[in-house]
Amino acid sequence: MPLDVARRKLLYKIAMAYYVDNLTQEQIARRFGLSRVRVSRLLEQARQERIVQISIVPPQDAKPDLERQLELKCGLDEVIAVAPPSYEPEALVRSLGEAAADYLVRCLQGHEVVGITWGRTLHAVVEALPMQNWPRMRVVQLIGGLGKPEAETHGADLTRRMAEAWAARPVMLSAPGIVTSRLVRDALLADPQIGDTLRLAARANIALVGIGAPTPDAVVMQLGNILSHRDIEQLKALGAVGDIALRFFDATGQVIEHEINERIIGLSLDQLKKIPRVIGVAGGAEKFEAIRAAVQGRLISVLITDEKTALRLRHDLNHQEHPITLPHQTQEVA
Repeated sequence: MPLDVARRKLLYKIAMAYYVDNLTQEQIARRFGLSRVRVSRLLEQARQERIVQISIVPPQDAKPDLERQLELKCGLDEVIAVAPPSYEPEALVRSLGEAAADYLVRCLQGHEVVGITWGRTLHAVVEALPMQNWPRMRVVQLIGGLGKPEAETHGADLTRRMAEAWAARPVMLSAPGIVTSRLVRDALLADPQIGDTLRLAARANIALVGIGAPTPDAVVMQLGNILSHRDIEQLKALGAVGDIALRFFDATGQVIEHEINERIIGLSLDQLKKIPRVIGVAGGAEKFEAIRAAVQGRLISVLITDEKTALRLRHDLNHQEHPITLPHQTQEVA
């Protein structure tokens, strides 16, 4: 038998054993009297010579190509675009929450430090979390309390409930999210418990954040005791289009320099960007500019949004003169 025919027959047998019979490379090596390293090389040759041709079939009820295109264009680790049953606010938020909860459980191993901010969308995420037993995990609050402590969207309540769902340890930030002056903020930051919590938050492996927009319907405006209308108008005059954990940014994702930054008890945008995996959860037409800016400024590494927003984002990026091309550098989870 010619050597080339014999070699291709061997490639075929190795490929069938691996891809059809589901044998491990070690089992194949023992069966055919080869080293495991040679089996690996033969499998690679089978792919190169098209003896093995891999076909990936996308699900019919999703838009994986849309997600992949955004991942490549935006340099994001992952994009998840959900199709809510309707675009009514309640249905949209619920769908985003379910998708984010599913993503979180998929990417966690049970020993990480997970940070969380606050808001309606993150409340929907916590509501959708399945029960887990992860006693080695810590869930840490990334910004002090905003709104009434008993509110479902309050950061401390979300931190506690997420930790309860996972049998994890909650680490609360026992301070308001925004105070009256820089002097008050500095005094609170000098407290050992608050300082230790923020240092742990800055070392989180994963951060779950909402993306806000300075609109009349925003939670920060509805609660009435976080920012004034004057604050919002000043921020918008400076170019603010969105915020993460009350840190406002412009259309390019750069931080807005405003005096409220000196009154916030929580991580800065620079600190958030250093967290290996920052999951931004937001959707709806009113948040498009904020989402686009967060992506543009590399404030998040994973985006969970709705299909309409994802399609609009892709269209917008396709018409930019200088689209985002550099990939986000994911770090290993400790």
